[in-house]
Amino acid sequence: MPLRDPRWDSSGIGKPFEKPTSSVRSPEDIITLWQWVTVSWMAPLIKIGYERQLHDEDVWLLAYEFQHSRLHEHFRQLSGTVLARIFKANGLDLLITTGLGVLETSAELAEPVLLKQLLAALAAEHPNTRAALIYAGIICIARLVSAQSGVFTLWYSRRNYERCRGEMITMIYEKTLRRKAFTIPSGDETDAAKAATDELPPSPTDISSSATLAETESEGNGGVDQAKPVQSRFSWITRCFRRRYERVANPATRNTSAAKTPEPPASTGKILNLLRNDVYEVAQRFWEFPWITTKPLNLIVSVMLVWRILGPASLLGIAILVAGMVINVFLMRLLLAVEKVRRQITDTKLQRTSQFVEAIRHLRWYDWQGPWLDRIMETRQAELMKRVTSQIIVKTISLTNNLTAYLFPAAGFLAYTLFTGKPLTVDIAFPALDLFGMVQTNLRELPGLITVWLNAMVAMNRIEKFMLEPEKEEDAVAGTAPPGALEITIRDASFSWPGVSAKVLRNISLACEPGLTLVCGRVGAGKTALLQAILGELDQHGGEKTTPPETIGYCAETPWLESMSIRENILFCERYEKARFDAVLDACCLTDDLEKFRAKDLSLIGENGVGLSGGQKARVALARAIYSRARILLLDDPIAALDHHTATSILRNLFAEKGSVLTAGRLVILVTHRMDIATRYAEQILEVFPGGRVGVLDKAELEQHEEELEQLVAAAAPSKRPGSVSSGEEAEADDEVVPDRFIEEEHRVHGGVLATVYWQYVKAGSLSWWVALIVLFVLFRVTKIGYFWFLKEWGEAYSRGREEPARFAITTSLQRVVAWTRRGADDWIDLGNYLPSPGVNVRPWLWWFLALSLGQVLAQTLSDVAVVVIVYNAGKGLFETAMQRVSNATFRFYDVTPVGRLMNRLTSDMGTIDGSVANQIVEVGWNTVGWLSSVAVIATATPLFLVLSIVMTALFVFIFNRFLPTSQSLRRLEMVSLSPLMSNFGALVEGLTTVRAFRASAHFQQRIITTTDAFQKMDHIYWSLQAWLQYRFDMLSSLTTFALTATAVLTGLTGGTVGFVLAAASNFVHSTHTLCRRYGSMQMEFVSVERVVELLGLEQEPPGSFAPPAAWPTYTDDIVFEDVTLRYAPELDPVLMDVNLRIPSGANVAVTGRTGSGKSTLALSLLGTLHPDPDTGGTIRIGSIDLATVDKHALRRNITFVAQDPVLFPGTLRDNLDPLDEHGEAERADVLERVLGGENGSASASGAGFTLDSPVDAGGKNLSQGQRQLVGLGRAILRRSPVVVMDEATASIDARTAGYIQQLLREELRQSTVITIAHKKEAVRDADFEVVLDKGRVVRAGAVGSRSAGPVGR
Repeated sequence: MPLRDPRWDSSGIGKPFEKPTSSVRSPEDIITLWQWVTVSWMAPLIKIGYERQLHDEDVWLLAYEFQHSRLHEHFRQLSGTVLARIFKANGLDLLITTGLGVLETSAELAEPVLLKQLLAALAAEHPNTRAALIYAGIICIARLVSAQSGVFTLWYSRRNYERCRGEMITMIYEKTLRRKAFTIPSGDETDAAKAATDELPPSPTDISSSATLAETESEGNGGVDQAKPVQSRFSWITRCFRRRYERVANPATRNTSAAKTPEPPASTGKILNLLRNDVYEVAQRFWEFPWITTKPLNLIVSVMLVWRILGPASLLGIAILVAGMVINVFLMRLLLAVEKVRRQITDTKLQRTSQFVEAIRHLRWYDWQGPWLDRIMETRQAELMKRVTSQIIVKTISLTNNLTAYLFPAAGFLAYTLFTGKPLTVDIAFPALDLFGMVQTNLRELPGLITVWLNAMVAMNRIEKFMLEPEKEEDAVAGTAPPGALEITIRDASFSWPGVSAKVLRNISLACEPGLTLVCGRVGAGKTALLQAILGELDQHGGEKTTPPETIGYCAETPWLESMSIRENILFCERYEKARFDAVLDACCLTDDLEKFRAKDLSLIGENGVGLSGGQKARVALARAIYSRARILLLDDPIAALDHHTATSILRNLFAEKGSVLTAGRLVILVTHRMDIATRYAEQILEVFPGGRVGVLDKAELEQHEEELEQLVAAAAPSKRPGSVSSGEEAEADDEVVPDRFIEEEHRVHGGVLATVYWQYVKAGSLSWWVALIVLFVLFRVTKIGYFWFLKEWGEAYSRGREEPARFAITTSLQRVVAWTRRGADDWIDLGNYLPSPGVNVRPWLWWFLALSLGQVLAQTLSDVAVVVIVYNAGKGLFETAMQRVSNATFRFYDVTPVGRLMNRLTSDMGTIDGSVANQIVEVGWNTVGWLSSVAVIATATPLFLVLSIVMTALFVFIFNRFLPTSQSLRRLEMVSLSPLMSNFGALVEGLTTVRAFRASAHFQQRIITTTDAFQKMDHIYWSLQAWLQYRFDMLSSLTTFALTATAVLTGLTGGTVGFVLAAASNFVHSTHTLCRRYGSMQMEFVSVERVVELLGLEQEPPGSFAPPAAWPTYTDDIVFEDVTLRYAPELDPVLMDVNLRIPSGANVAVTGRTGSGKSTLALSLLGTLHPDPDTGGTIRIGSIDLATVDKHALRRNITFVAQDPVLFPGTLRDNLDPLDEHGEAERADVLERVLGGENGSASASGAGFTLDSPVDAGGKNLSQGQRQLVGLGRAILRRSPVVVMDEATASIDARTAGYIQQLLREELRQSTVITIAHKKEAVRDADFEVVLDKGRVVRAGAVGSRSAGPVGR
């Protein structure tokens, strides 16, 4: 930190005033006192930012005090609740900032006292100019002290905020690594959840508030052991505070003694919301922690000073003050309830948006994106309505505050002049009004302060509840003990999925030793659950389970890959050993594939391995497990998606030689349906039966039943199909080229935010409302000037001693309208011509003062209403348009854009648009009008004021122009660096089981720490830049105010005029200062608008100009490819070349070929996602209609594509089979019974049969891969499209079920053209037409049994 001991080591710290670089830490650790006081150490970065756009390598690393590795380690060692740990970690900073805040408040409160003395010196019978100048100088010194204190406050407050946020981010990430992997929604909907869903359909993300911290914190907190607190004489205070905290944060707990329903675990959407919003909400309050002391203190002392000036007359105003605060208490309680529900709806919106973005390809294949988008917009509308409700309450609170603030001086002046009969002279009026202004400001800010702290309590409560969720039982950390016996045993144990009472495995007993153990069984029987039980991911019920506490090489059923190179995915935290690495590539048949990649094993594969085929992804995931040094390997059907030759080769490479260096001495458990090629290598077989029972066939029994097994293998072995590719042909890898880089760098705009971005936002908010807002701004400023001028005239009217012209001022004014034209210019603004002397009759002055006060309240309230409407219109319009553009973007956009990046824009940036963007524009407009009006007022007093104003404004603008370019660069870098934080979290959730099996949690925790450092360093340096600006602006403001005050005093103006001009001068300085800062903040906030607006310009998929007949395609339409060459992007090499073939209508087509030969590309072209290369002029037709020109919605509605890994959505099986509700209940039930019920179907996790109401978790995580594939096939049967394309749709289904499904498909789709891409014999056994692909070309196409090659039927 600054001012540390200079004798400490300074290596790795950047030197002040040297060129900044990302290779060294921030110079803050070694700067001098003067450099810290003036923030001059930022000068080199400001210079670079002024000359050009900043890049990541231009920004220093975080200073030592801010680095998250040490912060996280220190934070996790603290005990107590999260809130208590935050206070312990940052308590010293909180005390320092509070002390500095009190100092600044004292300096601020001294100003009106000194102003009273200054005006009194000028209003005396013999004005004392010298005394007035001395008071002006003291005011200047107080402001300079406050300005300097502000720099220190910002540094310590920022450290509070950054460390608090970083500690919570890394804490939540670590908790996610440890918590149980909940997959199935459990528990009934609670009252709080029902309240959240009044506006929308039920969602598993609704969060209950029934559990309180008091009842759960004793059960543990995030894995930190907690000793029972020692009772003390003051413990009752702690208990009272805790109960109050719980009642505020959990209104649902009040007045209830009913047993609490356990709430569902946090969904991915909720955890993302915790990271994006709740963590910020809490951390921001620690930034503003001094306000808890300074704001109330300011209010109390201001009221005391008002009492000192007005005496007992201020009691009436104080009574109004108290009444307003009482009203606001009820309004804030209502606001808290609304905000609680709004947050739950936001959780749901985030969950649905995340699912939409992740599943967008699948949704568009079925043309389901429209209804899904409607669901999101329905939730979005509910969220916006809650936001509007919340804003209406906030504006009502603001109205109450404004009324109270303006009625306070009116009531005080009424009592002072009317009841006590004292004159309201200038030296009383303006200092009192200054204090009233402070009271008004504090009244306006206090409710907001209370509101945000209550919201922070809600956010903290949500974080606390998440941290108290149950955790996976951890074994001893790998490496802490010497390896023991290599054996896995389970005795009489039952298991269930986390959070579910129904058992998925019942009373199982088994023992596995080194060698290959096969696991087989029907779809959904519990094979994956068995592996999960071994990994400790399931809840155990009775019995014993012994697993060596060490790293386990796990290969998930659905390959989990990260957006990095192939080598990095395989190494997965291990050191690179070339010989071993090459051996693994050979064993997994990856060498030939990599030879065709431009960068070989260094090729980047994109998010979720988008750059690889399904088989290649499976082999990379398998290679990762094999390459690991783990003695135990759990392989969940990695060969399901591989062709027969490749699968056979891999098994032979790994297990044929008992002394293989890759598997020798390792305990391998392999789940597979391909028993025909795997049984010969097995030491034992575990068969999982429906109902969760496990049968064991050991080596001796395998030898006894060798004849039967050979017959099984012979029956299951794939026969040589006519026209199939031979082994020699298959051994050659295809030429499908993978680009070096799939993920594009996130775009950053250079320079200022373009005017078009502002215009987009203005249009979205409605032009008419913006015009109304500007008119209201002007009206408010005119009324405000009149307010101050009227007070000046009132104070000076006592000395004029005019007679009372009439009883009522309004009547008198009307009588003198005719005489107005005969008055001079000075008389026009002399209110004494229209109102009686206040010494004779003060009532008219009080009435007009009240009217001007209420006029300001009315203008401000109407402007608040306009802002609410603008925010609603802009938020609704921009989000809806952005979602529509994303949902209709080209498929290439999804390939090169990570989900985390897209989610960052649709959530974080949209959150900024919903929140502070409009307020920033309002502040800029407000201060612009204030600045112009102040300059106009000053210019009317004396030309010298105008000259000073122009000079000071020029200085403000000069300083600001040095600041703005650097701040824009840092803000954009900050937004870009936030995307990896979200992407890393999404990757972690998807691969959580793999990460924990490999004991890689520490590696991933370190990764998030590094990512958080990268993100927070931009935020840290940005706010250091803000400190640089704040210091210079505050100093300049202080000197400017002194110069203007001295000018006013020395020009010999009257005390009243000096008071009026000083009010205008103060407003001028404040407006100039605030305008520059707000404009900079607006530019920063509009970076979010800019990023969302970029989505509005996404390249869109051509919708298709030809509307086909309603009956198209018919069951008699052939599918024709003519001279078709396909590529995924113009800059990429072709994937399929010169394809010419005709598929006859009604054919059962088998598409075969090596993994990566282009089979899926051929299938996707029938959905119109790829079009023939325009250079070749090829066409794809169904019937006579060209797919390049046909309406894409009609095409995808009438063609069914069943993917290898179908995407399922949270809800029920009914929702997943028929998302658009296009079929009858009986029809849906019949299809469900056929594919998931009966003797050949599957059972649910509980052993009971599936029904349409059976729950489905997000992504279908509570179903096995085979069950998910059966649901996908059920969709195809339900739709009965004329053309059905199945891409490895039965790869994870056992042979018996696959045979049954094929028979079912033949019956249900007997008139359809069915195109099947598969490697398994069962899937293509009854094909009557086949297409063989190799090296991206058609090597054979024709009827099964023929030897025709090339085009068919031409």
